[in-house]
Amino acid sequence: MQIQIIAVGKLKEKYLQMAMSEYLKRMSAYAKMQVVEIAEAKVSENGREADILAAKQKEGDMILAKINNDVHVIALAIEGKQCSSEAFAASLDQLATYGKSKVAFIIGGSHGLADTVYQRANQLLSFSEMTFPHQLMRVFLIEQIYRGFKINMNEPYHK
Repeated sequence: MQIQIIAVGKLKEKYLQMAMSEYLKRMSAYAKMQVVEIAEAKVSENGREADILAAKQKEGDMILAKINNDVHVIALAIEGKQCSSEAFAASLDQLATYGKSKVAFIIGGSHGLADTVYQRANQLLSFSEMTFPHQLMRVFLIEQIYRGFKINMNEPYHK
């Protein structure tokens, strides 16, 4: 399986970089993973709604430019479907089983994702009704992908 995590913004914190590196190393036994960082469009602190929409669209255009037509796209969105780790693992397994071996997970920036990204997504996934920092979300996501592969391989992993 080929998995991309396409995320808006740079991962700045050293401890988050270390966590991502550890999980990328662990994932190398199961799938080819790539993390793609998209530059965050700047919006002034008191940005108007039009400025925010323009920034989201600019980020969205950069995200979509990184996705090939044959990729199954899962956008992280608060309004997406929530599931257990076991159900998430089953969905990864089902994608691979039915020929969707290229998957991209999309993590938006602080203002969310452009409508064009939502339209391109094959599914929306929510980790919670709560809002999390988009940088921390990368670690949550890759950990759950790793956990999913461990579940699917019937390998032990802490609960």
